[in-house]
Amino acid sequence: MHYSNFWLINTKTLLTRALRGGYAVPAFNFYNMETLNAILKAAEITQSPIILAVSESALKYMGDDILMGMIAGAKYKSNQIALHLDHGHSFEICKHAIDLGFSSVMFDGSALPIAENIKISRKIADYAHKFDASIETELGVLSGIEDENTKSKSRSYTDPSIVKDFVKQTGTDSLAVAIGTSHGAYKRKNTKESLRFDILKEITKEIPRTPLVLHGASSIPQKYVKNINKFGGDIKNAMGISPAQIRHAISLHITKVNVDSDSRLAFTSAVRETLSKNKKVFDPREYLKAAQEEMTKNCIDEIQNIMGSGFKI
Repeated sequence: MHYSNFWLINTKTLLTRALRGGYAVPAFNFYNMETLNAILKAAEITQSPIILAVSESALKYMGDDILMGMIAGAKYKSNQIALHLDHGHSFEICKHAIDLGFSSVMFDGSALPIAENIKISRKIADYAHKFDASIETELGVLSGIEDENTKSKSRSYTDPSIVKDFVKQTGTDSLAVAIGTSHGAYKRKNTKESLRFDILKEITKEIPRTPLVLHGASSIPQKYVKNINKFGGDIKNAMGISPAQIRHAISLHITKVNVDSDSRLAFTSAVRETLSKNKKVFDPREYLKAAQEEMTKNCIDEIQNIMGSGFKI
């Protein structure tokens, strides 16, 4: 089914507007009804364009019918919401997402030889464009772990000298770049580490009209890390990318910023605190409501104070 039947918009349209407007569209990952509702509530309050991101593992977890049923039944409808496959690792999964009604797909061929990455990216781009859907590709490798489908022990930066040719050969609509971010909650060893803005500037010079994407850019709010640990968790030395660095990257043509770990931390923090303070609670609706509300607060904060995408509708 085409994404327009689900009140969704082509992701390329959102990113083109963001590139023109000098802000970034947040791509918030979700995995169930509560996390979906949290994101949509934040979009409604801030009037921000939103990309609803679903990883391969999240798609498997929810299942096709439940996922698209939730999208069809979502209360908040605007002309600035997109549905995006995050880190698709094959033509088949990307085709499947487009056939379901996704607005866009990301093909992650960053670990492949460049020729193979280009070949598969081009094939997916050709298929996506038949349905007015868009494709995001990646050059360079991010370290860290997002889920069982997306993990790497090594890291390599995006080479600015090849991005122009890569974009031309693949027909990609946006490009995810590796400039020092990483997946998961452990992105930095100290607060002095900086993203490679020199590389980003060179990329921007080479492909000034191509929307750029930043993966692994969660800020890892320390209030949630501390709260999780306070109420029985064990998350040590978790450190993210500072909001100031993300905002600077946005000023250099980053038009889409992926957020996953921050939402997980906000959600888990509220669950742990609610259950710890209310020992007799066993109704999932009580702690899931608290978790949804806290995740909404965090999404609003990131929209307003990092992305600059609020009130763009």
